[in-house]
This record gives sequence, C-alpha cells and structure tokens, in this order.
Amino acid sequence: MAKFRPLHDRVVVRRLTGEEKTAGGIIIPDTAKEKPMEGEIIAVGAGARNEQGQIVALDVKAGDRVLFGKWSGTEVKLDGEELLIMKESDIMGVIDKAA
Repeated sequence: MAKFRPLHDRVVVRRLTGEEKTAGGIIIPDTAKEKPMEGEIIAVGAGARNEQGQIVALDVKAGDRVLFGKWSGTEVKLDGEELLIMKESDIMGVIDKAA
C-alpha cells in the first residue's frame, strides 16, 4: 500500500473476499454477489480528540479482522488495490482470531 496514513478516528480496511458458491454448490456470479462486510484493518489514525483536547487512541489496530456495516466507508483505490476508509464507529466489532 502507498504511504497513506488515515487521520483522526479513521481506518483503512481491506475487504475480505466472500464465498464464491452457495452451500449447495451453486457458483455465484460477481454481479449477484453481495460485497463482504468483513475485512482486515491495514492502517489506523492516531485517534479522535475528546472534549479536553486529548487524543483518545482507537480500540482497533492494523491486522485486526473486523465486521462493518454493508454501506460503511468510502471505497478508494491505492496502488491498484481497492480499499475502504471508514470511521472507527462504522466498525461493529473485532473477530477473535482464535474463533
């Protein structure tokens, strides 16, 4: 990824690929697939400022696997790779790698 640093409470997310076929074995064409709502955090901003002006660090970090809303974030292309930039509040939760 290009040297890109998100500002404040924003994160850069790489969308993880969805299933290519159904449980019954039917292959889903790209035009019918829903975009996955799961991704990996690539970069995080320093955090948002609270009412006292202090920076509050984000709860997520690069490498975290997260779930986010279907319409969350802004799609961007950096170095030919499609990524999402969203606020930390758009993230619903972190998926435990042990699960």
